[in-house]
Amino acid sequence: MRDYGDVLAGPARRKQLPQLPAETGLVVETADGRFCGAVVTVGRAVEAGEKRDTVTLEDRHGTRREFAMLPAAFLQDGRPVTLVRPAQAAATPAARARTASGSYAVAGAKARVARGSRLWVEGVHDAALLERIWGDDLRVEGIVVEPLDGIDDLVSHVRAFAPSAQRRIGVLVDHLVPGSKETRIVAQVRDPHVLVNGHPYIDIWQAVKPTALGIDAWPVVPRGTNWKDGICAALRVSDPREMWRRVLGSVDSYADVEVPLLRAVEELIDFVTVPDAS
Repeated sequence: MRDYGDVLAGPARRKQLPQLPAETGLVVETADGRFCGAVVTVGRAVEAGEKRDTVTLEDRHGTRREFAMLPAAFLQDGRPVTLVRPAQAAATPAARARTASGSYAVAGAKARVARGSRLWVEGVHDAALLERIWGDDLRVEGIVVEPLDGIDDLVSHVRAFAPSAQRRIGVLVDHLVPGSKETRIVAQVRDPHVLVNGHPYIDIWQAVKPTALGIDAWPVVPRGTNWKDGICAALRVSDPREMWRRVLGSVDSYADVEVPLLRAVEELIDFVTVPDAS
C-alpha cells in the first residue's frame, strides 16, 4: 500500500476556531475533558513574565479552577472554541452567525420538543457525524437521530414504527450504489412516508474529505479485507477507535465532507420537517 505517513500528526491546514465571549454563567469544558463548569470571573495572570487572560470555572460541586484562555483550550457542545474577554468580543462587529451546516443560526433558540418523525442512520459513527454538522439545525427542528446498527432489518424496523404523515422516517444509508446489498434491502421499503437516501461511500468515514485529515486520498482497501481495518493499517493507526476520533475531530463544518452526503442529509431533513409532518 502507498505510504500515507502519520495521519495522527494532524491536518496540514490550520482551522479558524470560533471565538466565544466568556460571559458569566457560560458552561464549557476543558479540551482534555477533565473539568467542566460555568464561567464565574475573567481575570489576568502573569506567567513567565507574560500577561495572560484567564477564566475561572465552577463545577456543579462548587469547585473552582482558573484556566488560561488559550486558543482551542475549551469545548462547548463538544466543539473546540477559544474563549475571549466579553469586551473584546463586543469590540468586533459580529457577522450573522451560521451553524456548522451553513444555515443561519437562530439566536437564543432552545431545543424543540421532539417531533414524531425520525432520522435513522446505520450506526453511532453516522449519528455522531450528523450531530457534528447538523446538530444545531436538528435541535431547532426537533428531529431525533437514531442509529439502527445496520440496515439488514430495515423492513421490519419500518413496519414496527408504523410511519404516517405525522411520523415520517428519513433513512441515511452507506454504500447505496447499483448492485450493492444495501440497494437490494432499500428496494423492499415501499412507503410514501419513508424516504431512503444514501451516499456512495463504503463507510461514513469515507464521506469525510481526505484533505480534512491531511491526506491526499483515502487508501484503497483490497477486496476481502475489512474496510476499517484496512484503512487503519494503511494509515498506521493501531486502534479503529483512535482512527474514528481523528476522523470526527477533522470535521468542523459542511465544508469538510463530500457533497453526496450533504445532499442526502439535507433532503432527509426537508422530508421529515415538511408542514404536514409536524
